[in-house]
Amino acid sequence: MPKHGEFFLGIDVGSVSTNLIVTDADGEIYCKEYLRTQGRPIPAVQAGVAAIKRVLPDIQVSAVGTTGSGRHLAAAVVGADIVKNEITTHAVAATHFCPDVQTVIEIGGQDSKIIVLREGVVTDFAMNTVCAAGTGSFLDQQAARLGIPIAEFGEIALRAQNPVRIAGRCTVFAESDMIHKQQMGHDVSDILAGLCVAMVRNYLNNVGKGKDIRPIVFFQGGVAANRGMRKALEDELGCSVVIPPAYDVMGALGAALLAKDQNERSGQATNFRGFAISEANYTVGSFECLACANHCEIVNIHMDNEIVARWGSRCGRWDTREAGSMHPHSAS
Repeated sequence: MPKHGEFFLGIDVGSVSTNLIVTDADGEIYCKEYLRTQGRPIPAVQAGVAAIKRVLPDIQVSAVGTTGSGRHLAAAVVGADIVKNEITTHAVAATHFCPDVQTVIEIGGQDSKIIVLREGVVTDFAMNTVCAAGTGSFLDQQAARLGIPIAEFGEIALRAQNPVRIAGRCTVFAESDMIHKQQMGHDVSDILAGLCVAMVRNYLNNVGKGKDIRPIVFFQGGVAANRGMRKALEDELGCSVVIPPAYDVMGALGAALLAKDQNERSGQATNFRGFAISEANYTVGSFECLACANHCEIVNIHMDNEIVARWGSRCGRWDTREAGSMHPHSAS
């Protein structure tokens, strides 16, 4: 256990999962939590914070970082010291495990991304947030339709003798093609292996199109647990693919590492609101600002009936961590 004052908390709030991680100053992981967001990011964050408190009851957090699509909301809830996008945090986490990594392939629940690094610096990236083909949610759906536990998906795919060809450019076509292959009598393992290959080709032809993919290649995100997807990636790329130890919470890890760096640079006390936030009453509201013709929708975050954050204005007048004193109709 590190000495007093050297714990750092990272939180990654996505549409499918909410991940939290606690590290020490050296980046060693002491606790990690993977929860389903289920469309309720604030309760998910609160549940994760409560779980960490149970595992590490005497912890004192020195700094907090947030990332993911819900990073600003999470920052308002917990009192974050730094807020970063997913590209930055995933790249930081990857280089933490391997400074020589050159390509990061990340496939999550509802999106995917590729990050190209050279000498530890991000030189290119791409994200796919439009189509769910090849993401964790689609693979979950197909496993459920076939009556297969998602944890066994990859192992079954590895047993394939003659993988079938599946149209993987669209989730609708892929599912239709899988049903057709079932009706033709193909073995389930061959169908799952074919789906993995189709998903990888879809990823490389869309997210990875035009990218200079070089080893060392990291594969991270929840889908990295699927060994069938890993094999399909290795076959298509013609090189080995590394799955890092914290593959499922790399965004949260990167946020924690960046929070640690921020703390060391600033020397300031953390903004973390404490573990009592797990029991606080949070509500989200909004109003229309009439100060100009834009009529922006301003989001308010209340904690126990007190406004703790608001954002949403194009001009930035309302974008503050602490509540402002301006009236929404004020022109000043």
